[in-house]
Parts: sequence; structure tokens; C-alpha cells
Amino acid sequence: MSAADTTTAKMPPPRQSPPPGGGSGSPQGPRRKRTGGAATPWALLAPCLLILVLVLGYPMIRLVTLSFQKFGQAQLWGFQDPESVGFDNFSAILGDSQFWQVVVRTIIFAAGSVIFTMVVGMLIALLQQRVSGWVKTLINIALVASWGMPIIVATTVFKWLFDSDYGIFNALLSKLPGVDMVGHNWFASGPQGLAVIMLLVVWGAVPFVVITLSAGLTQVPKEMEEAARLDGAGAWGVFRFVTLPILKPIIVMLTTLSVIWDMGVFPQVFVMRNGHPEDEFQLLTTYSYDRAFQVNDYAQGSAIALITVILLLGVVAVYMRQMLKIGEVE
Repeated sequence: MSAADTTTAKMPPPRQSPPPGGGSGSPQGPRRKRTGGAATPWALLAPCLLILVLVLGYPMIRLVTLSFQKFGQAQLWGFQDPESVGFDNFSAILGDSQFWQVVVRTIIFAAGSVIFTMVVGMLIALLQQRVSGWVKTLINIALVASWGMPIIVATTVFKWLFDSDYGIFNALLSKLPGVDMVGHNWFASGPQGLAVIMLLVVWGAVPFVVITLSAGLTQVPKEMEEAARLDGAGAWGVFRFVTLPILKPIIVMLTTLSVIWDMGVFPQVFVMRNGHPEDEFQLLTTYSYDRAFQVNDYAQGSAIALITVILLLGVVAVYMRQMLKIGEVE
């Protein structure tokens, strides 16, 4: 045997690299165990859920309980015990023509507020994409200032703007040729007064819509817009076929949230009418309050509030469905 053969025979065999999994036995090795598992999200949400249960749980249970009872001032002060009346409160409410007028008025008011909010918000958001930096900054400052103004303060300002004797709005309209609005009372009729309140609601809701849509517009690819222009599309065509489809999830969510907020409008109407809204100004929220604290029928007020909650739950279901869709896409 030669020296070369001896050297070759004594060389150890080459070491094999471990399998990709890093373990032995299985070709892939033992997999890492996920820490926490499905319990981690619930543990993180537990404090928030606990606060929601404490803050909203008892009022909701009490609301449902009162809606099925006879509960007035005598029961409130303890002179009589509450009586279970089943669905009598709901039968009385659903059989009242005034209630259905309030429901229709609330739906029209919420729909008008949402449409104007979304249209004005979209126009301002698109405008911000075409102005210089300092103009955009000024617009954002004005939006944040109006958004941060307390509702009571904003309502007081609007009462002064539309005052029949000293309102600036009437004075400005009267400067137009052939227009005389001096001394005009906007709250003499329900439609005009609700239009003013709707303007107040839109004014307070537009900043959130503008800021959200502006953030969404930054995600629209400029290449797609340029390609659409090269294909002959105008400004409306680019918006309809490029911008709008990309912003659709955001628009749906904003619309759903606006419906929820505008269906629950209360302080604007309550303060604008000095705490006593007339029948022509009643919405579901103020109507429930009046039945409970003006008529002192807390059971019927609770029943109206519960019906309002059920209506809003349908809108919330749509909102949650859209949120789940967006989560699946991401």
C-alpha cells in the first residue's frame, strides 16, 4: 500500500450539514412553537373590553329592562313598583304616527348630512392635491381648528350666524341684488331649521373626511393616472375609473361611520332649539329624550332608544363587514 493510499484511507468522512429545520429525526426538524397563540389578541383586548362592559353593559341592560316595564315618576321615586307590560310600549310607539314621522325625518336628515359631507369632503381632498404646500397647510389648520371646536361652542356660533335680527348670514344674503333676508327667521319652519342644523353637522364632520381621503389619495399610483390621461380620459374619467375604485374601501367606511354619527345627532338639535325642540325638529334621539324626561315616561323613552339602537346595529354590521373585507385583502 502506498503512502498516498494510506493518507486517503485515514481521512475522516465529510461532515453532513444539518437539515434545514435544525433538528434531528424529521427532515425538516421540529417546528418552532408560536408563543401566545390565539390567546394573545384576546389578552391585549381584555382591558378595552372590560372598560366597555363596565361603561356600556349596565346602561344597555337597564335600557332593555325599562323598555318592557311601566316606569314613570311614581316608579322612579319608589312610590310604586315597576310593572312588566311585555311589548305594550313597543306597540304604542309603533302605532303612533308621530313616531314614524320622526323616523322618516331622521333618515332624511342623516342621508342628507352624509351625502353633503362626503361630496364636500371629497372636493376639498381633491383640491388639496392641486394647491401649493403653504395653501394646503392653511387648509389643514382650518380643518383641524373646526374639528377640534366643541359641539356646544360650534352650535352657539351657528345660532349667532343665523340669528334673525343680528345674523351675519342674513346680512350677506341681503347684499345680493333683489334679495331681502333682513329679519328672516330660519327656524320658523322645520325644513329650514333642520337645513341649518344639517349645515352645522356637515361643518363638523368634513374635516375628518378630508383628512382620511387625503391620506387615501396619496396611495393612488400616479402612473395609472398618467396612463389614463394618455388613453384620452379627462379629469372625470381619471377620477371615475382610477381614483374612485382605489378609494372605494375608504369611502364605504367613511359613509358607514357618518351614517352612525348622523343618526345619533343630539346636542346640535337640543342646543339650537334651547333645550325644547319643536315637533318639526324632533329626531329619534331628541324624541326619545322628550318622552323620557319631558313626558316622564321613561319606559317609552327607553323603548324608542332601543329601537334606535337596533336600527344602528344594522349599519354597524355593514361597517364590520367592510372592516373584515379590508383585513382579508391586507
